[in-house]
Amino acid sequence: MAEKIGVSTIGFTKTSAENFFSRLKRAKVKKMIDVRLHNTSQLAGFAKADDLAFFLKTIGGIAYEHAPLLAPTEEILKYARSGKADWAKFEKDFLALMASRKIERAFEPQIFTEACLLCSEDKPHHCHRRFICDYLNRKWNGRLAVTHL
Repeated sequence: MAEKIGVSTIGFTKTSAENFFSRLKRAKVKKMIDVRLHNTSQLAGFAKADDLAFFLKTIGGIAYEHAPLLAPTEEILKYARSGKADWAKFEKDFLALMASRKIERAFEPQIFTEACLLCSEDKPHHCHRRFICDYLNRKWNGRLAVTHL
């Protein structure tokens, strides 16, 4: 069996920059993979794409990459934020999107080594970053050892 690949996930809301970057450093993250559709919003604070790339490199020597292929579509995102969202429907729609994009072929497992998937949600329970890891683990026979920071 292939060796497990350690990957983390993290959200930036409801936390301070100090707490956020400390968690990344403790987890020894080497690369941040931003799975947000919109990564330039002024509402993102310290997690706005260009600022975040600078902070990651300066504070922790962490590389940054944006992976919109792992983000929900505008339609799915709008539904999720509507206040009327059914979480089971969101999950079904997002997993179908991942399947249609064939993300398991678009990415090699090794790119997730010492990486951390970033989204806005503070907890992974209701966030697409967890679905990405779960989906890829099903396709890659459990290759990813996932830690939610």
